[in-house]
Amino acid sequence: MMYFLETLKYRNESLFYFGLLCFILAIIFLILTRFTTTQVYNVNAWYKSFKFAASTVLFVWTMAWFIGYLIDFNATVFNWIIIITLGFEIIYITWQASRGSLSHFNVSTSFYAFMYSMMALAATIATLAAAYIGILFLINNFPDLPPYYVWSIRLGIFIFVVFAFEGFVMGSRMSHTIGGPDGEAGIPILNWSKKFGDPRIAHFIGMHALQVLPVLSYYLLRNTQLTIIVGILYFLLAVFTLMQALRGKSVFG
Repeated sequence: MMYFLETLKYRNESLFYFGLLCFILAIIFLILTRFTTTQVYNVNAWYKSFKFAASTVLFVWTMAWFIGYLIDFNATVFNWIIIITLGFEIIYITWQASRGSLSHFNVSTSFYAFMYSMMALAATIATLAAAYIGILFLINNFPDLPPYYVWSIRLGIFIFVVFAFEGFVMGSRMSHTIGGPDGEAGIPILNWSKKFGDPRIAHFIGMHALQVLPVLSYYLLRNTQLTIIVGILYFLLAVFTLMQALRGKSVFG
């Protein structure tokens, strides 16, 4: 782990420290869930801040690791795009959590509606920035890297982008539950619905292809064909959970 962190800091110091800040915030938010009773949708308000901060750590550090492979790539613009957009989202979500108010799907006032639209814009910009990195991995060769690992990165970024934009399924419905109301009983921490369709599951699975596929390919599969097959199966798993959600069906029963 220390090798990873030291190498990551060397490759991209800006995203290393931004990810570290988000990691510290995630720990603070998790601690706050044990000492506060503020709730949103019958769930401690700080769990959402924790989840966003933790997922930001994974995304930021993963992308920082990947772009370290790009020759002659000036990461400055990319770094600032990610820090500004995702930093904005975490700040707003945290502010709303501290007040026991919704951050997503909250258009109860003109200010909240504006902030919600800005969050959607921020997420879109960050996703397009990741897509650009994916294109660079697709059009460039990496003779010093195993081909199966390069393909795992390409597939991971592709699936990430698709299911990051899948978030607009929830945005268009102004709800993360299909077939029932938001706030029903869910699984611990993640709070995915046990009774109804929940597009957040596909959103989560798809976006974390960014980490899952490269790790599987590099340490276990070590074969290009196997990597592509597993990538396709992983994509189909995310699609299946999305279809279940759209039908209003829970994947837990």
